[in-house]
Formats: sequence, structure tokens, C-alpha cells
Amino acid sequence: MTASPKHPEALTVPVPGGDLAVLRWPAAVPGAPTVVALHGITAHGLAWFEVARVLAGRATLIAPDLRGRGASRTVGGPYGLARHADDVAALISALGLGPTLVVGHSMGAWITALTAVRHPELVSRVLLVDGAISFPLPDGVRPEDALAAVLGPALARLSTTFPDRAAYRAFWQRHPAFSADWSDGIDAYTQRDLIGAEPELRSSCVLEAVQVDGEQVLLDQDAAAAVHRLHCPGELLWAERGLLDEPQGLYDSKRIATSGLAPARVAATLVPDTNHYSILWSVAGAEAVVRSLLGAGPAAGQRVP
Repeated sequence: MTASPKHPEALTVPVPGGDLAVLRWPAAVPGAPTVVALHGITAHGLAWFEVARVLAGRATLIAPDLRGRGASRTVGGPYGLARHADDVAALISALGLGPTLVVGHSMGAWITALTAVRHPELVSRVLLVDGAISFPLPDGVRPEDALAAVLGPALARLSTTFPDRAAYRAFWQRHPAFSADWSDGIDAYTQRDLIGAEPELRSSCVLEAVQVDGEQVLLDQDAAAAVHRLHCPGELLWAERGLLDEPQGLYDSKRIATSGLAPARVAATLVPDTNHYSILWSVAGAEAVVRSLLGAGPAAGQRVP
């Protein structure tokens, strides 16, 4: 079957503890570049469906299900961002990609930066999408409560069972970040997350993996330092609004300017009128990502000096 945005090719790559499931959208023309794309903390590889559609075969897009997620849920621990980075390095090596462009969204951005730091010979450039720079916890939130406070309903669903696929669809359609922008692509992405049988369907994400990885995203100093230790060119695209479509996003001009990010190495660009999810799933967000992937840069936005 020919790969499509919602139905990519599937393959596996061996990593310590099992086989990593990988989705691939092949390029339509010889000599096109290859991009390795890393999803967020409770996501899986099909999160890149809209980017694949906008790319339209101008690059080969390779998106693994990270261990503990999607079809890689049986690849067990130890978890952690460094473990994921080493898995990505194993994928790049196994597929013979050579130095390649790696893009990551949300937690995937931290893993992207760590992969470039731990395996510089395998990464030529990085694109960080609404992630990789530490951000302050919400006011009054203790470190031990940080993960639930930041992830909200995305974390709550991991301990929830659903009687049928329609109930899971309804759960996601209530999410404030994209309830008004529901699409066939989002539907395919959310439905792929389900495992089990009715009336006890559940998310494929392993709760322990999300807890370990999430604590490192929020609190680990080595993970926070990776973006400042890059030896390859990079760019950060950041969303205007947050995970629940709230006005305050993970980043703003002040947070980025005071983060210590070196603009000569990693340029930071706002993607206007997007939230943490629509920067990847909306047409405008995916187009901004694709422009950066193909080297053209965002057509519009606010760069942080």
C-alpha cells in the first residue's frame, strides 16, 4: 500500500529491550533529504501526519514510536531522555542515514537536543518545536505535582479505560487545544493510540515511561542543558499559546531571551496563532515546520533577538 499521511509504511529497528516501531513516509523524488521526527510525551509517531501531508514527498520522514508508546509500548525500561536519545542514534545507524536532520516536538525536542549532544556525528541539524528549553512551573505547584499540573488531561487519560472507540474520540474532542479544529488526521492519530478490547480500551502509553520522562523534562538539569551544548545548527519554533490553548504558552519572548539560548546557534521564531498542539497539527503550524525542515525558514513570525 502506498504511504499516505494517515497510513505510512511501518518497519522496526532493534534497540536494547526490543524492537522500536517506526513509521516512514518515503520521498517522492530521488536525492530528497531525510528527516527523523520525534513525538511528544504521550504521543506516538503518527503525530507527524500533517507535516507528512505538507511535505508531500519532498523529504523522507521517519517517525519512531518512542519506547513505552504506540507500537513500541512493549520496549521496556529503563526509560529516560538519554535512553530515548540512544534509541534514536540506533535508528539512524541501523537505517544508514548518516548525519541527518532531527526534529522534535515537545518532549521530542529535548530528546532531539540530547541526541545531537550525545551523538554529534549522527545529527547535522536540529529543529525544536515548542520544547527543549526549560520553562517555569505554574505558580504554587510543587515539583512532585509538576507533571500532573503541566500535562493535565493528557496524563489523566493514561489511567482511564474507555468502553469503545467513540468514547475515546469524544474524550479528545473535548480537549480545548484542538476541539474546534478536529480533522481526519487527528482522528486517525488518536485512534491509533488505543489498545485492548471493548469495553476496556486504553491508551498505549506506559504510565511509568511518561512519569520518568516527564520528571526529566521538567526537573533534570542535564536535559535542560542539552540545548545550550549543541554543536550543530538549530532552530526553535514556539507556539503563542499553551497546552490547553491558554494565552500563556510554554514560551514567550522574555522567557526565551532570558534562557541563555545563543541566537547565533539556535534561532527562536514564534509561529503566530498556534498552541502547543496546533503548531504541529494545523495547516499553518505544519507549513512553518516544513519550511524550516526544507531550509526556507518560517515565512512569518517574531524572531527573538
